[in-house]
Amino acid sequence: MEDQEMQLKVKRVTDKFTESMYVLANEPSIALYRLQEHVRRSLPELVQHKTDMQSWEEQSQGAIYTVEYACSAVKSMTNSSLYFKNIDGLLRQAISLKEQMSSSQGRSAVKPEINPNDTPTHTSVTPP
Repeated sequence: MEDQEMQLKVKRVTDKFTESMYVLANEPSIALYRLQEHVRRSLPELVQHKTDMQSWEEQSQGAIYTVEYACSAVKSMTNSSLYFKNIDGLLRQAISLKEQMSSSQGRSAVKPEINPNDTPTHTSVTPP
């Protein structure tokens, strides 16, 4: 009988000890300590991820700005075809006028010999 009593007492003691350990393990201060440990371990990694993301965001914003600027430049170039056609026409006109001036200067550079019997058709005035 003493054996059974002893076993019952040992069971009660172990049950109480197990219950005490369970309460201690799940006490709020222990939980807060474990939470603090977790934050302390994972926070530096989270901060590094945040700075990486901010850097990538800045790079992305720069790339987006560049692409938008390039798109607007291409759109303005397509709209400027009218101006280029106008410039082309004006350049062609200038070239033809230059050619006409060159050909007329070429003719005036070769002076015909003046025959004393010929009467001049125009008079030139030279300043004194």
